[in-house]
Amino acid sequence: MNSSQLITNAEALRLFFTEDVYLAGDMTTMENQPVEPPKQTAAVEQAIVEVPKLEEPAPSYGQVFDFKYLGKNEKKILILVNDTENPVSTEQGRELLRKLVLAMNLKNADFALLNYSAYTSAKFEHLSAFFSCKFLLSFGVSSNELGLGQQLLHQLHVLQNTNMIFTHNLHALDADVASKKTLWGTLKNLKV
Repeated sequence: MNSSQLITNAEALRLFFTEDVYLAGDMTTMENQPVEPPKQTAAVEQAIVEVPKLEEPAPSYGQVFDFKYLGKNEKKILILVNDTENPVSTEQGRELLRKLVLAMNLKNADFALLNYSAYTSAKFEHLSAFFSCKFLLSFGVSSNELGLGQQLLHQLHVLQNTNMIFTHNLHALDADVASKKTLWGTLKNLKV
């Protein structure tokens, strides 16, 4: 008897095991016969081997960016510029940006300034996840480049609790008086 068995009394065991047990045939005669593997399994294995392995498409948000930006982003305001030749923009573009920031009563610590030209594969979800921005002001980075679809320039748009304004590159905007006025009209009505 097994010493780890709690109940060894046959009458007590009958109370727990109430199902009938039947023997079906003599197993000794079957053990002596050679057993052939079924031929179907080889065909099934071959069919499994021939099935090509499909790769799952990688989600777009899987890419991680380590954005290098200016400012401290204390008010969760992201300002995008797009200049491949300058860190921010030309002298005229930087001066326009300074004027806009001062007119909006912002300090350098209030916003994050990112040159998008170094991160052209980044989409809005990457920027939003990294900066947790409540307001996005984009100079020269279109809504299409951010994966948001076509949006009107110089107008306020709201997506996922983020206010956004898209406009021309800073240098080009400085020379376009009509666009500057339209943008300023939109910014005046905005509380940041």
